[in-house]
Parts: sequence; C-alpha cells; structure tokens
Amino acid sequence: MKRGIDHLVLSVADLEAARRRYRSFGFTTTPRAEHPFGTANSLVQLGGNFLELLCVDAPDKVPPMTPGHFSFGAFNKRYAARRQGMSMLVLQSDDARRDQAEFAEKGLQTYAPFDFSRQATLPDGSQVTVSFSLAFVTEERMPEAAFFVCQQHAPEYFWKPEYQRHDNGAADVVEVVMVADDPDSFGEFFARLEGEHNVSAQGGALAVSTARGRISMLTPELFAARFPDAAIAEAPATPHFAAYRVAVADLNVTEALFVERGVSFGKSRGRLWINAPEALGAVIEFSAAHAG
Repeated sequence: MKRGIDHLVLSVADLEAARRRYRSFGFTTTPRAEHPFGTANSLVQLGGNFLELLCVDAPDKVPPMTPGHFSFGAFNKRYAARRQGMSMLVLQSDDARRDQAEFAEKGLQTYAPFDFSRQATLPDGSQVTVSFSLAFVTEERMPEAAFFVCQQHAPEYFWKPEYQRHDNGAADVVEVVMVADDPDSFGEFFARLEGEHNVSAQGGALAVSTARGRISMLTPELFAARFPDAAIAEAPATPHFAAYRVAVADLNVTEALFVERGVSFGKSRGRLWINAPEALGAVIEFSAAHAG
C-alpha cells in the first residue's frame, strides 16, 4: 500500500524557543502538549500533513527500549543527546495494525503496535482528548532515522483551520530529503515500505513516491549542490534526514516575509531555504505549490 507523508518529528532542545523560531519563519504553532511517555510537542498543521516540534520533557518518564517494543521517547532522547534535527518520518495510516502486519510480512524490522492518547488544546482554549495508533519500522543501517505510521482516532478534534493558516503561505510538506553515501543500496528497504514501483534510482539519487509527497535520498555531494553552504553541523555519518520541502501559496510573499523579519535564507532556481543552524538542525526548503 502506498502511504503518504503524515508528519515529521523535529527534535529540539528547547520547545518554547523552537516555537518562537518557527513563528518567526511565518508558521503558526499549536499550544504545547505533553505525551504520557516523557516528551512534549507543538505542531505546525498544514493542509494534510504537519510538523511536530518535539522535546524530551520528562526524562524519568521515558520507557526504555525492550525486545519487540519500540520506545518513541527513548529513541528521541538518544537522538536529542547528540543533536537537533529531524529524527523520524511518519506515514499516514487508517489501520496501524494492518500496516504493521504488512511490514512484517515484507521482512521489515517491526515492533508491537503502540496506542496512546493525550490532551490537545483547541483554538478556543478548550481541552479534548486525541488518540493515535502507531506502528514502527527501523533499519539497522540507519540508526539515526526511524519510520512509523500514524493512525488518528479523533481527526475531527485534531485538524483545525485556525492552526492551518500561516503567514508564510505554507500548504504542505511535499518532500523529505535524506543523505546517504550509497542511496542505491536502500532501494529495497523503501520498496518494502512503499512498493517497488514507487522507487527509482537515477544519477546517484533515490526517489520514493508516496501518496502525499516524496522522499529523496541524496549523496552528500548532491545535497551540497542542491543546498550550497547548507552543511549540517554534527551530521551523523550514517543515513539521516537532512532537509524537507514545504509548498507555499506564493513564493514572493514568503520571501518578502523573510526579508521583513530578518530571516537569513538562500535562494536558487525558484526555491528558498533556511539553513540547518537557523532551522534547528534540518534545512527547510520552500517552493511554489505548483513546483515539482
């Protein structure tokens, strides 16, 4: 089954500072929320997917990894001890248990499905309960990256138009960019994750088509050519998430906002990007909604 990009987990050291930084880029952020397993988040809701700014809020509540059970908190705690950046890619699901069974059948490294609930604050200030089911996938050659599917059980409480309007015109995450020395060697992994007909290799790069957006895996050289002067400090030697692209309604409006707010950015071939140090560990690229 072809699954679309649901959201990106962006590990940050200071959640309130990250919310301020993202608001300076023109994003609207949701109120802070807490998970029962030691992490806290704030979201940037887009048209149909979102960004999750995440910090380890209560280390003593983080459950350890155990055989057959993936700990979201433990993975991000370990990640945060090394650096800030994008730690996980999440795909959409309408049945996490079915997806876990399919992943296992295809030979991917899977874990028991995980269900949880948390409180969410609506635009009017009221509190509601939102619930999710997750199914995780890892690959031993990618210790600094993890994947999972997310099934929402109360989407009517989650998605709110007030949270989906952004001064920078952001509409959707349309691409996630990974960096690896040998992208071609990960073709089989992504074929099992998204279907072999959705994976292609060309010129040293790997392209994975999803039901919403795409995943690109580039060599360090191709990444540097796409994002000049955007080297990521403390980037791991193993494959990792290095950038993501957001489609915006009007790129000229986005650029004008950055200039007005003093946001440092690069510009080339009809795209803008904010380098990793300013964007808390992962390059954010912006393109017009009609761009490929």
